[in-house]
Amino acid sequence: MTEELIMKLGADTLRTTAMLSAPLLGAALVTGLVVSVLQAITQINEQTLTFIPKMIIIGVVLILAGPWMLDVLSQFTVNLFENMSMFVRE
Repeated sequence: MTEELIMKLGADTLRTTAMLSAPLLGAALVTGLVVSVLQAITQINEQTLTFIPKMIIIGVVLILAGPWMLDVLSQFTVNLFENMSMFVRE
């Protein structure tokens, strides 16, 4: 395996990881921001108040984006295994 191939595989892995985590992290970020603004407006200083809305939103996002995430991950894995012989030869 050459250094270029290892760098390409690492970059593809990081890109796939970012694509898979972005919907979940984005939804959690927006939910936390909205709950924090509501806490600031109402002056409720309960630290655990953001936990339940975040868990509900993460569950909804997993249900909605789960098939797409599974498809992206399976395509990456299939591509990796199909090209395994080429990777070993280089």
